[in-house]
Amino acid sequence: QVQLVESGGGLVQAGGSLRLSCAASGNIFSIYDMGWYRQAPGKQRELVAVITSGGSSNYADSVKGRFIIFRDNAKRTVYLQMNSLKPEDTAVYYCSLVARQYGITGRYWGQGTQVTVSS
Repeated sequence: QVQLVESGGGLVQAGGSLRLSCAASGNIFSIYDMGWYRQAPGKQRELVAVITSGGSSNYADSVKGRFIIFRDNAKRTVYLQMNSLKPEDTAVYYCSLVARQYGITGRYWGQGTQVTVSS
């Protein structure tokens, strides 16, 4: 079983910064893509940023230039540095990764962490 533990969410004023962390544990053979998604009330879950095992990253247009995704493979942890936060960034943020365990590759999700940006 793969467990993902997220931390770093909270309440911040517009223009502020937060860093989210997501640590993976369990009997994992390999971790491939790691990413962050978010879901605002009444909206569908959307991709925020993703980073491959090789370090290549992609971002949603709405966060380009403000958010940075990076990972520490030794710690099996992915981070999301969020700068210049806007009220429209308010959402529950979910960590997700693709990992291989016992010969099976699957996608796993964290429990979500709330990010609230006040105007």
